[in-house]
Amino acid sequence: MEHPSANITGFLLAWGEGDPAALEKLLPLVYDELHRLAGVYLRGERPGHTLQTTALINEAYLRLATWKNVEWKNRAHFLGVAAQMMRRVLVDFARSRHYAKRGGEAQQVEFEETRVATPRRENEIIALDDALNALAEIDARKCLLVELRYFGGLSVEETAEVMQLSSRTVLREWQAARAWLYRELKR
Repeated sequence: MEHPSANITGFLLAWGEGDPAALEKLLPLVYDELHRLAGVYLRGERPGHTLQTTALINEAYLRLATWKNVEWKNRAHFLGVAAQMMRRVLVDFARSRHYAKRGGEAQQVEFEETRVATPRRENEIIALDDALNALAEIDARKCLLVELRYFGGLSVEETAEVMQLSSRTVLREWQAARAWLYRELKR
């Protein structure tokens, strides 16, 4: 029997070459891992958050489905990109909520729809995104490493595989990136 990772890699390669049916076959194979990633992202949100795990997965999926001619390497690479996409979805959601609170595009909503993340949590998401964007300007590799490890939930070994680095380098840069982000967020 063929190993599931081989199927995943095969479907990723076919999808990257323009086969839309490959994406449909891929999703069931990676759904549990995408659900785990979404759960990590939403763990800090309060109960009743408007954006639920399935909605986050679906939004990230819709964004990924529009990508064309991507040179996927393997399962870990795909999950890293999916993690980045989920981060962008949450940041976009937080920024739009922040914008709306300041009067932009005000609209009437039903009572239940107003139960979303606390303003403090939204500000933390935006602050972390700003810090990661600043880190990307200084050291794009460390920013990618943080996205893969923190948001993507990839292990040191998986991160090393995706980034084509040694595990020791990943650990060293992970510690440096975390220290830099801590200092940046404390300001």
